[in-house]
Amino acid sequence: MKIRIGNISIGDGEPIAIQSMTNTPTFDVEKTVSQINDLERSGVDIVRVSVPDEKSARALKMIKGRISVPIVADIHFDYKLAILSIKMGADKIRINPGNIGADWKVRELAKAAKERNIPIRVGANSGSLPKDLEGYEKRYVAIAEAALREVRILENVGFEDIVVSVKSSDPLETIKSNEYIRKRVEYPIHIGVTEAGVYESAVISSSFALGYLLYEGIGDTIRVSIAGNPIREVIVARKLLSFLRLRKEPRVIACPSCARAVFDVEKIAHDVEDKLFELGKPVTFSVLGCYVNGIGEGKSADAGIAGIDGDRFVAFKNGKILGTYSMDDLYYIVEDLIKEV
Repeated sequence: MKIRIGNISIGDGEPIAIQSMTNTPTFDVEKTVSQINDLERSGVDIVRVSVPDEKSARALKMIKGRISVPIVADIHFDYKLAILSIKMGADKIRINPGNIGADWKVRELAKAAKERNIPIRVGANSGSLPKDLEGYEKRYVAIAEAALREVRILENVGFEDIVVSVKSSDPLETIKSNEYIRKRVEYPIHIGVTEAGVYESAVISSSFALGYLLYEGIGDTIRVSIAGNPIREVIVARKLLSFLRLRKEPRVIACPSCARAVFDVEKIAHDVEDKLFELGKPVTFSVLGCYVNGIGEGKSADAGIAGIDGDRFVAFKNGKILGTYSMDDLYYIVEDLIKEV
């Protein structure tokens, strides 16, 4: 099933969309627009913003006029804010069945959304389940059923422009809950591990859960939740989709550090990766610190370098050595290789 969100579509074979969320006060239009534009340059497809009050909802109209990506209004507790957000130009509404309140409130929201062809994302999290579902022996079932309950309310009033999301801070629970959902609905699914933590923990737990689900064909949009700068969420999501061969992205092959490395592999690899991501080209570049594997590991790369000794390195392109160079020329040769490929 395909759903339209602003200027993009998700589901039914469409490319997996990357989402992130601003951490600026939504009512601060300048800061929010700036961060959304930064996220777009990083490769985001959809951006979600918090709408905790009326001034944040009204700010959406000004924000919409200055961005290009679809914007999702994140609503908790007050259905009236969701309706106001629709009027202010939100491209999608996200609600949580555990805290939106009585069924009639959801029906009112569905009516407003249907009038303007705005989809609703039903999102259930492990941390905000309805009271009557908290006693389930299997929490992943409770999370899924919380979302399905809201889906049924929307369907009963003839609203089917739905995206479903079930998340847990436990990656295994996230996987099981999404598998449960996929067997029961055909709507597009947004996947992610909620409250995944700081960088390393978030990357590992999200890569495991999202990678598994995507490999199994579950998931139409993704968010890699990381505490801190949301741009990192987008970069990690892009890399994850690339490794799963769901997107063509730049890739840097770099050897692990050891005493044989004759230059700073980590620094060079980071520099190359930053430049390739800025260019947005699906280029593979190898940065190999010594002669042991050298060009052998880099044969599949478009270009790269490999150390020989403390004074020399080789550069190669399309699996063929271009020459041997002095370490003094390392940065110049790398720049030239990036330009060539």
